[in-house]
Amino acid sequence: MGCRGQGSKLNTVVITGASAGIGLAATYKFIAKDWQVVNLSRRPCPNSDVLSIACDLSKPDFFTSIADPLLSAVASSDVIHLVHNAARYLNDSALETDDTTLAEALQTNVLAPNTLNRNLIPLMKPGSSITLVGSTLAEKAVAGCFSYVTSKHAQVGLMRALCQDLAGTGIHTAMICPGFTDTEMLRSHVPEDAMSIVASMSAFGRLIEPDEIADAILWAIESPVLNGSVVHANLGQIEN
Repeated sequence: MGCRGQGSKLNTVVITGASAGIGLAATYKFIAKDWQVVNLSRRPCPNSDVLSIACDLSKPDFFTSIADPLLSAVASSDVIHLVHNAARYLNDSALETDDTTLAEALQTNVLAPNTLNRNLIPLMKPGSSITLVGSTLAEKAVAGCFSYVTSKHAQVGLMRALCQDLAGTGIHTAMICPGFTDTEMLRSHVPEDAMSIVASMSAFGRLIEPDEIADAILWAIESPVLNGSVVHANLGQIEN
């Protein structure tokens, strides 16, 4: 856990889904800056310097069970950075996805961030930030991932609305939209023999490393000039 030196501020990062991939990579960036890091996910974060609070963001009442430990963890913070990283990805189609399935994706990707925003913003002082980890699919669409595309587009609206409603508070927002990143999520949806094809879809002919997106998240946190911005971090995707 980060500690506060004499005369320095205590920065706390609350990040969802830091048990693997981009979220895990980001925790090491935050810890290196001597920030306190709190992970909210079903699985604990492998980084032993991180405080993990177990929760299931797919449950509408998830905040009830974590309210006390989370609010206690951030209580003495001078600045709070909230990073919405967790996401639900389904291979589904707009032609057949029922309302229940769509609602499940929206719960994790949109409603859970809204719940955390609503409960933590009153505690956030000037210099705090809210960063969403989106996707290239937040501003474009492809076939076969209807609920993910829909929810990521909704995240863009959520972030931009936050920017407007937080005007004057000293809290800034941004959205980092990764391209094809070498994570557990990507590999669970793309067969190994197709991975080279996916990699070839970037102008650099390779997958993005989670560490690269973690750097972009940290940049957004430390750059209030990006307030309200959507930043695509995808190595330059080749459009067919």
